[in-house]
Amino acid sequence: MELEKQNIPTGDTKEDKKKRKQYIIDFYGKWVAANPEKQIYNKSLQTLIVVRFLSIEETAQHASTTYKSTIAITFLSEILENAIVKKDKKGMIITENPKPNVKNQSRFSKIFIMEYKKTDFGKVKLTVGELRGSGQKVQYCITAIE
Repeated sequence: MELEKQNIPTGDTKEDKKKRKQYIIDFYGKWVAANPEKQIYNKSLQTLIVVRFLSIEETAQHASTTYKSTIAITFLSEILENAIVKKDKKGMIITENPKPNVKNQSRFSKIFIMEYKKTDFGKVKLTVGELRGSGQKVQYCITAIE
């Protein structure tokens, strides 16, 4: 699935960021149309990661600030499937508590910080939240690591 990448502005003006945000929203729209179940199995977590409206909203807000993060979104399926969860020295998954002052994180019981190394691109950070109650894993945000 491809959108025209050459139309993505590379600058740091307010207008450039606005256009990148719209590009991300459009990309997610096409991704959801191509993936109606809105989920992909992640090998590292060994569970499905679901894309919801919150995923689009949060990622569009953060990834639109830089050109590289906007481009990272175009690898969405690959990132969701192959990102690796951080583990401690004993091999236990490292989780974080949701930030208390962040409204969008209040629905999560824990947060997983994951990384994906994309060949010829670099590292991408995937943040996944676990919903309280259901335990469902939801893609929260994707950004490139500079």
